[in-house]
Amino acid sequence: MEPPRRGDPSSEPTGVGEILRGLLSEGPLRRGLRLGRLGRVWHDVVGERLAAETAPVSLDEGGLVVSASTPAWAAQVRFLSGEIGRAAAAALGEEEPPAVRVVVGPEARRGRR
Repeated sequence: MEPPRRGDPSSEPTGVGEILRGLLSEGPLRRGLRLGRLGRVWHDVVGERLAAETAPVSLDEGGLVVSASTPAWAAQVRFLSGEIGRAAAAALGEEEPPAVRVVVGPEARRGRR
């Protein structure tokens, strides 16, 4: 068996920091971190009352999906979608606001107090 050659990916150890930077810069982990960050400040993004009836459930290249507890609250999110997108982008430190879609579902009830 031939020993690994210098420069061969299997011969050079990769530092933990480099591995973490790679994981955090792309893929599902990065998307999950962004969604988690948004979830932590959701009440600042939409206000206390709307945060009690809604929750961000997905954030990726397709935009931000918000779950609302009832059809009436979903209508409110649709009405405010532009503002919510801009506020979400600001909270994440991003320039481009995500498109906002809304679904009615039980995920929003988790945010209720």
